Amino acid sequence: MAHHLAPAASPGPLAGILVVDCSTVLAGPYCTMLLADLGAEVIKVEPPEGDGTRAWGPPWVAAGRLGPDDPGVAAYYLAINRNKRSIRLDLRTAAGAAILRGLVGHADVLVENFRVGGFDRLGFDDAALEALNQRLIHLAISGYGTSGPDAQLPGYDFVIQAVAGLMSITGFPDGEGGGPAKVGVAISDVITGILGCVAILAALEGRGRADSPAYDRGQRIDLSLFESTLAILVNQAQNAFATRTSPGRRGNAHPNIVPYETFATADGQLAVAVGSERQWGRFCSAVDLPELAGDPRFATNRDRVAQRELLRSILASRFVGQPTAAWLERLEAAEIPCGPIRGVLEALESDQAQARGMIVDVEHPLLGTLRQVGVPFKFGATPATIRRAPPLLGEHSAEILSELGYDDEAIERLRADGVI
Repeated sequence: MAHHLAPAASPGPLAGILVVDCSTVLAGPYCTMLLADLGAEVIKVEPPEGDGTRAWGPPWVAAGRLGPDDPGVAAYYLAINRNKRSIRLDLRTAAGAAILRGLVGHADVLVENFRVGGFDRLGFDDAALEALNQRLIHLAISGYGTSGPDAQLPGYDFVIQAVAGLMSITGFPDGEGGGPAKVGVAISDVITGILGCVAILAALEGRGRADSPAYDRGQRIDLSLFESTLAILVNQAQNAFATRTSPGRRGNAHPNIVPYETFATADGQLAVAVGSERQWGRFCSAVDLPELAGDPRFATNRDRVAQRELLRSILASRFVGQPTAAWLERLEAAEIPCGPIRGVLEALESDQAQARGMIVDVEHPLLGTLRQVGVPFKFGATPATIRRAPPLLGEHSAEILSELGYDDEAIERLRADGVI
């Protein structure tokens, strides 16, 4: 059987690494997109109906291009599936499961996010995977992990943000315009994808080191949205341990640093972060309140946190008197971290984002030129790149099967039987 599934010509530090991606929606696909950006060859194994995010619109890109009833392509799907090849595969069929076994046999990494036990029931439990490929690194993403009273519950980002405590510290206090709020992106999914990528890279490193217990062998990585979200509570979690009290919601204010929040100006809003005592003195001069620097009530950050409401009222009265641009000029001249509150498109199209290559155009087979968010990590010798547009459903099925050794007749039979 041919083995051409991980072309050595792929750019990036992960060139030659083959990833089989059986995940859908966000956490898994985001993880595998990062690996693909880094040069890995990623094969996206999709169910017959496709990844669920293909239907998550509006907005749709190029609606009506294929006819009046064509909805176009969901922007959500396009955001997290570049640099991958897609094979449409019904794993409930014996032929579909056999194809996946062939892929897994060649793979370095397998990523899936079935409900706990779901992948096992398809014939891919740990023992079966080890028999197929002892060097396989298997990332299993779930809502709550494989043990504990909640292990069988479905994992959805919105719910995880609630039950993992994140929502309780996000939003403004009661009486100030709201209650608990989710983060504006599916952050539990995204951080799980990032941590999954980190774990895979660590496992690959361990597999390649002679002094590692995992030398020349793979391993299973059990990762959950719940635990990932607990992990990013960082200082808020430690605050809770220290005080034995759950932190409250402070809107845009920082729980441990003052002033470190947004202020209304004469024509908008401004974010200000005074993160050190040296900055505090310069800040007071920049806002024409030099007397605050010598005021014992505000002498240290600890004092300022204790007098948070008083200090905020003084500063709010000052900031509202001039437009945002004027304050930015003065604060930036004093080297005080600050910035305007931009919209998403404004941020993406900012001079800084463009200077750093954070908007990239890629050619899509149906959509033409597709604009994508660029790669955030810049490598000096082995750059990460965007090489492929997000694939159409099953776009590469025949190509991948041919690489596995299936001839044209066998591929057509699989297509006729609905396997691919």
